[in-house]
Amino acid sequence: GAKHRRAPAPRAAATRDAGPARVAVFVSGGGSNMRALHAAMLDGRVDASVAVVVSNSIDCGGIQWANDNGLPTLRYPPSKQQREANEGLSPEKLVEKLEELGVTHVCLAGYLRLIPPELCRRYENKMLNVHPALLPAFGGKGMHGLAVHEAVVASGARFTGPTIHFVNEKFDDGKILAQRVVPVLPTDTPQDVAKRVLEKEHEVFPHALAALVEGRVEFREDGVPRIVARGTEETYE
Repeated sequence: GAKHRRAPAPRAAATRDAGPARVAVFVSGGGSNMRALHAAMLDGRVDASVAVVVSNSIDCGGIQWANDNGLPTLRYPPSKQQREANEGLSPEKLVEKLEELGVTHVCLAGYLRLIPPELCRRYENKMLNVHPALLPAFGGKGMHGLAVHEAVVASGARFTGPTIHFVNEKFDDGKILAQRVVPVLPTDTPQDVAKRVLEKEHEVFPHALAALVEGRVEFREDGVPRIVARGTEETYE
């Protein structure tokens, strides 16, 4: 096929780390976004690998998938029993473990626990979350899973779609990096909307992560990030 020449990273872009990126993926459920990211890494769309899978639930589908694929796993936060026995990972130990594993970036792919401030600080501008609505609408506490799509349908919104945003210490409050839009039809159930949005999540999350690990994310003076298209310093995506 045609060879694409990659332009030098634009000024003010996030600098690229030496060597391929190593990503910690945090999940609480089946991990379909994690699998989409992993597939994009395997086929070359994202220049990175999954270094570790972190979950609050050792029984979730995402952890089972990680085990089947020989990927290391960590439990965070620890269970009540672990905490009572003074076992499990503290926020500081979690950061230490990720550093030991060479983690350069973090992706939250359906992780339903608050991220500790220590992790936010260590991976500032290196941590992305996917939210299944167009933030800042339909975000915040309790807005996850089907509840989001129920709220969208009930509101009469004509459009929705996934948002990829940087993570700070509040739910759904980090700067938006990428979004995709899908229609909400008058006859849609929340499940219909969820399916349509999920397909776009699987496209936009690898797109955003690829830009981040390649140093193609530029920050405006007010801190708002933008993705620079490959092979140009002008076009924004």
